[in-house]
Amino acid sequence: MKIQFLGTGAADWKGVPPSIPGYRFFSSAVIDDILLIDPGPDVFLSSEKFGISLKDIKWVINTHSHEDHFNVDTLNRLVAGGAEFIDFGRNDFRKLGKYEIRSLAANHSTCEDAKHFMISDGQKKLYYALDGSWLMYNEYVLLKEGADMIVLDATIGDVPGDYRIFEHNNLNMVRELRQSLKPYVSRFVISHMALTLHGSHELLCEKMKADSIEVACDGLTLTV
Repeated sequence: MKIQFLGTGAADWKGVPPSIPGYRFFSSAVIDDILLIDPGPDVFLSSEKFGISLKDIKWVINTHSHEDHFNVDTLNRLVAGGAEFIDFGRNDFRKLGKYEIRSLAANHSTCEDAKHFMISDGQKKLYYALDGSWLMYNEYVLLKEGADMIVLDATIGDVPGDYRIFEHNNLNMVRELRQSLKPYVSRFVISHMALTLHGSHELLCEKMKADSIEVACDGLTLTV
C-alpha cells in the first residue's frame, strides 16, 4: 500500500499565494492511485503540480464536510471521470475491492460528521486520523489490534494554551499519542499543519526527529 499526500495544510492556508516558500495545499491523500481521501478544493491543483494522476481514482471517501476537506465541484469532476463517492457514516464498515475500510467517530467538535478511517488491503493497515483532537477510546481499542502506519492531525504546533486543542492536536499531544500507541503502531506521520501555528517544514522535521515521527509534505509518497 502507498499513500500520496496531495496536501498537508490546515484551513488557514486559504487565500495564501501558492508561490510562497513552504506552501501547503489543503489536506488530502490518494491510496494506491485508486482511493482518494477528502475531495477538497485543491485536489486538482495539487495533482497537476506534483504529477499525481487522478485518472484511475475508483472511490472517493470523506473525513468530514468542512470546506477545506470537501468541495462539491471537485467531487463532481472526480465522479464525471468515473469515480464513485462512498458516503461513510460514523462507525461504518465497507469493502471496496481489496480494501476493508472502517470509519470511527473523531473528536472534531465543530463538525458533527467527522470520522477517521482504518484502511486495510489484506496485508497492510493505515489509520488516517485527520481532523481530530486526541483519539476516542474505541479508536484506541481498534489500534491495539495493530496498524502499520497512522497519520495524525498536527494542526497547532507548539503554541501553548491554544483553544483549538479541543478539536485538533498540538505536537505534545502527538508525542503522547505515540508513547501510548507505539506498542501497536509501527510508523507515525503528521499532517494538517496550520500556516499560522508552525515554522518551516525543515524546522518541524527537526523537532519531530527525536520522537521518530515523520512529517508529511505536499507531494510526498510513502509506502505503508
